[in-house]
Amino acid sequence: MRASRAFAVSAAACAAVALSAPLAGATNGPRDVTVNPEAVHQGGRIHISADGCGHGGSVTSNAFPRVEFPVNPSGHVSATARIHDNATPGRYNLAVRCNDPGTRSVTVPFTVLPGRGSMGGLGGSVGPSSTEMGVGAGLVATAAVGGSLFIARRRRLGDRTV
Repeated sequence: MRASRAFAVSAAACAAVALSAPLAGATNGPRDVTVNPEAVHQGGRIHISADGCGHGGSVTSNAFPRVEFPVNPSGHVSATARIHDNATPGRYNLAVRCNDPGTRSVTVPFTVLPGRGSMGGLGGSVGPSSTEMGVGAGLVATAAVGGSLFIARRRRLGDRTV
């Protein structure tokens, strides 16, 4: 009788542990969602990371195309999204959702800043300043006077030898 009672108690304990294991593994959705940077320019990249998505997941927003999280048994996942070039500057939300069944989604805000344009230098878009014009005029005048003196001196020297 004692053996059957011990067997029944151990079977009940094993069943309780076995039935609670899926509940312990369920994360009920992403947690500790981070966005870096929180303010990004049009056409820039934004890095999203989250914990609790061991079976992967996805990130959606109106500012960038859908991005998928890879499967990671540790539950820590991350992905990088590229903001649309024509995204309207302002505040947006991104939604992180895990592929685990019955999980909720987490919404995190971020900001899209106006585009910076190309970083290729001035490219002739700015005219010379008055100081630059003065220096240039002085150099041209000096060259003209120096050239005139050189030619006049050669002429005088040429007249004496003949």
